[in-house]
Amino acid sequence: MNILPQAASKRLLFLGLNLLLATFCFSSVARAAESKKPVSFVNDVIPVLTKAGCNMGSCHAKAGGGQNGFQLSMLGFEPREDYDSLVKEAQGRRLFPLAPSQSLLLTKATNETPHGGGSRLKKDSEGYLLIKRWIEEGTRWETGNEPTLVSVEVQPGRGLVQMGEKQQLKAVAKYSDGTTRDVTKNALYESNIKSMAEVDDQGLVKVLDIPGKVAVMVRYQGKMAVFTAAVPLNAPVQKVPSEKNFIDKFVFANLKELGIPPSPVCDDATYLRRVTIDICGRFPTQEETQEFLADTAPDKRDKLVERLLQSPNYADYFASKWTPLLKNRRDAASDITSNFAFHAWIRDSMLANVPYDQLVRELLGATGTVVSNPPVAWYKRVKDPKEQLEDIAQLFLGVRMQCAQCHHHPFERWSQDDYYGLAAFFSQIGRKPTGIQGEDLIFHQRGVAQAKNVKSGEMLKPVALGDEVGEIAPDEDPRLKLVNWMSSPDNPFFAKALVNRYWKHFFKQALIEPEDDIRDTNPPSNPELMAALEEHFVKSGFDLKELVKVITQSHTYQLSAMPNEYNLLDRQNYSRFYPRRLQAEVMLDSIDDLAGAETSFANLPPGTRAIALPDNSYTKSSAFLKVFGRPNSSSVCECERVQTSSLAQSLHLMNSSEVKSKLGAGSGRAAQLAKAEEPVEAKVKKLYMAAFSREPRPEELKTAVEFLTTPVEEGKTKADTKKKPTSKDYQDLIWALMNTKEFLFNH
Repeated sequence: MNILPQAASKRLLFLGLNLLLATFCFSSVARAAESKKPVSFVNDVIPVLTKAGCNMGSCHAKAGGGQNGFQLSMLGFEPREDYDSLVKEAQGRRLFPLAPSQSLLLTKATNETPHGGGSRLKKDSEGYLLIKRWIEEGTRWETGNEPTLVSVEVQPGRGLVQMGEKQQLKAVAKYSDGTTRDVTKNALYESNIKSMAEVDDQGLVKVLDIPGKVAVMVRYQGKMAVFTAAVPLNAPVQKVPSEKNFIDKFVFANLKELGIPPSPVCDDATYLRRVTIDICGRFPTQEETQEFLADTAPDKRDKLVERLLQSPNYADYFASKWTPLLKNRRDAASDITSNFAFHAWIRDSMLANVPYDQLVRELLGATGTVVSNPPVAWYKRVKDPKEQLEDIAQLFLGVRMQCAQCHHHPFERWSQDDYYGLAAFFSQIGRKPTGIQGEDLIFHQRGVAQAKNVKSGEMLKPVALGDEVGEIAPDEDPRLKLVNWMSSPDNPFFAKALVNRYWKHFFKQALIEPEDDIRDTNPPSNPELMAALEEHFVKSGFDLKELVKVITQSHTYQLSAMPNEYNLLDRQNYSRFYPRRLQAEVMLDSIDDLAGAETSFANLPPGTRAIALPDNSYTKSSAFLKVFGRPNSSSVCECERVQTSSLAQSLHLMNSSEVKSKLGAGSGRAAQLAKAEEPVEAKVKKLYMAAFSREPRPEELKTAVEFLTTPVEEGKTKADTKKKPTSKDYQDLIWALMNTKEFLFNH
């Protein structure tokens, strides 16, 4: 063994100490140099004000003058305006360079001077000292050659975090001069699903007890990044259904990663009822049920989907989905012509399977009169260019632009220039009155398309969410340029918004929630599945029926709604089918079918079903449709359709004269069953087939038959005798079936 001489050891020790001292001195010098660096208003002061909450919408960034006459821009997106408010307004009383600590900005922030927002900064905090030093240095706007913020990065960007564990995030700002800065303390954090994960103001994420995917938005000045966490359940996934198509591939892969075992595939009766409701908005008939259950072909479910998509009910049902979103609203009696024509256009387009991009093109580029070109009716309802751009962006792109009209979007990259650049596409729409009351001729008005940014006063040419669309000649209709951009295979919003919306229709939970709030800071729960759905939809030529087919033929859609011992808490990974209450129109039609009754609607032929109603006027005139949440066609948000349960709904089903009259109709099902000469058991089976698309279980059959045939006298039953059931008995049984969850929910 070689031993260093004692002198050599001392020399090495001395050298090590010198290196350690040099490193310490260098770090001290670096910190001293940083502290001597002039304070930047944009890069230093604004982040402190934002972190303290001073420029939130509820505080000094409130619309209409801020708070107590002190206005700041939303989240510091307009630093020049904020500088002027602080330094130049109110005769400069907010800052006191001769005694910085006495500045109103600081005494209010520490609550030394009474402050409605309470204490926002502590005197010994870094933020307080930074602002104080900025005032001491003369409240400069610029320090000279200061870098600009390029991006913010969150570390780690994604990770696997166990339930109940914590993950500390680090926010790093990157500047134009290549430098970086740890801004973890001054960044803002927000979880997209607060029931899955919480995050404090220092970026410490605490994962709760719900498995799945959760994202945390990290925002610093105008830049944002996202941390995505997979929260596993870690249950053994030993068996999954076979993969029918690419949907199953990505859903089951995600379930294996998270350790969430899926429920098995449902039985034939359940699938028949489920898919018939979701595609056609009705229950299967007794004949359809018997034929399907007797069929032994291995591909009978695929063939069923094909048949349903060719049905007129499919067109009726999906027209009832689109027309409220497109505001087919009757505000006056004269609207009936345009409303009926517009609804018929949507319905016929669904039936003919017009490609989605063509449908949108016909709508946005519509010219002429309602009689000659029904899509023109949309421009009757939506007249203002700002409302037009907001509706189009939210409905067809999944982008909510409303915030950007007044200030930079707080959760996105969209500015006021983006907002008015989009409005410019609708700036050359001309209108002329026609011979029909309330109807206009819509045409492209020759001229340069542009819109004025009301804040800057600048006239902006059409720009599609940051993308240039090229020069638009005065003779060109800018709306068609917009549609060309929207329907491009490379568009990041158009296909994604549609497949996300349809996914929610069939699964209750969209891949991105809310379904019309698509942004970088709100990622999908299964990004790989979302990308595959987009690609499939684009390659199909924007074929809506093909999209419905690939969704409903997947084994993911066919999973049972019954949870296993592990997946009860799953809300976003599709390990089972999520039951949902029937839509108002579907429920009304189903009650009519079960009771053997019919609802009459004004100006429509007898036998018209509720799913075929053309506009919102029928919601106003029907207590049932109103109580059960049929939309009023005033918004492009799906949330206008109410599908939650309420006490009013329960009372309506139990006590309303409308339901009672349907049950007691002289030609109704109850009366017919009472007259029919066949065994009671057979009649009960027919009722169950009509209500649930299945035969009753033995115990259900026994209970129903006993109820119908056991006489009751003076409140006492006589179990030893039998009676012939009356119409009233069948009414009671139908009423009982009608009020079960199995009837009221698609499952």
